[in-house]
Amino acid sequence: MLTTGLVALAVLIGFGLWIDRKADLNEARSEARFPPQGSFVTVNGRDVHVVVKGKGPDLVLIHGAGGNSRDFTFRFMDRLTDRYRVFAVDRPGLGYSEPLLPISAFGGRAATPREQARQLADAVAQLGADRPIVLGHSYGGAVAMAWALERDVSGLVIVSGVAMPWPGPLRLYYRFFGSPLGGALGAPLVSALWGPDRLDASVAGIFAPRPTPSGYVQGAGVSLATRTGHFSASARQVRELRPQIVEQSADYGRIEVPVELVHGVEDDTVPADVHAIPLSRILPDVSLTLLDGEGHAPHHTDPDAVVQAIDRVAARVGLR
Repeated sequence: MLTTGLVALAVLIGFGLWIDRKADLNEARSEARFPPQGSFVTVNGRDVHVVVKGKGPDLVLIHGAGGNSRDFTFRFMDRLTDRYRVFAVDRPGLGYSEPLLPISAFGGRAATPREQARQLADAVAQLGADRPIVLGHSYGGAVAMAWALERDVSGLVIVSGVAMPWPGPLRLYYRFFGSPLGGALGAPLVSALWGPDRLDASVAGIFAPRPTPSGYVQGAGVSLATRTGHFSASARQVRELRPQIVEQSADYGRIEVPVELVHGVEDDTVPADVHAIPLSRILPDVSLTLLDGEGHAPHHTDPDAVVQAIDRVAARVGLR
């Protein structure tokens, strides 16, 4: 029995070492293939990665859960740089931005949308941004809404954004991987074993019922999301989000700047009837655009609709 137990322990340790080594190799491969595209700004001792292009009024783009700034630099950002100075940011803990708070298997918490908003606002301010229009997609919508509560903005564009408390529990996926133990044990497995086929399948649901845009998995650097630190940080942020949304949504009524809401009717990830439609009834200066046949990523599947929403905000505040 003792011998069997020792053999089993040795096998388990060996498997763990193999997983760690394979995860390290995969992460290094992803970072070599998809390096930072922008520059780094240090805020409160933490690096924030920002891609800046174009000339004109300032516009900030905030990605969603699991994403990074490449979600916007892939085909979308260039639609705007002829008339806006565009800042595509990596949220804290994701992409190439450092996390704000330490997280380990033994505890800790992720930064709230308000804490992330303050960090990102201070970063782009160092680069010269002044009262920008702020666009947030998915989880980034929560950060954009928090930004308007924490700092001066000219207007908001919320694309398929998380904004309101939702009914029921999170999926088991987030409850497990967002826990300290799940992050410590599960994230290295994901990093080691999540191959290209799984990446294709994981993003398909974001675009459904539309097909995934050709070249998206490579162009958006999706494999960066499987790095251990990025993956666990994103899952922890989502796991902790609902009570933070409950708290910040109570303040939405004091957001007086123009807000454009753009949301796919077929979005099953962040349903419009839970988020965009109720939010449109709270804000004092808001326009709601519901896109028939669109899923969770209209900035890729119907980019003209999103660009038009940005232009409408700019026109309403005299920036165009």
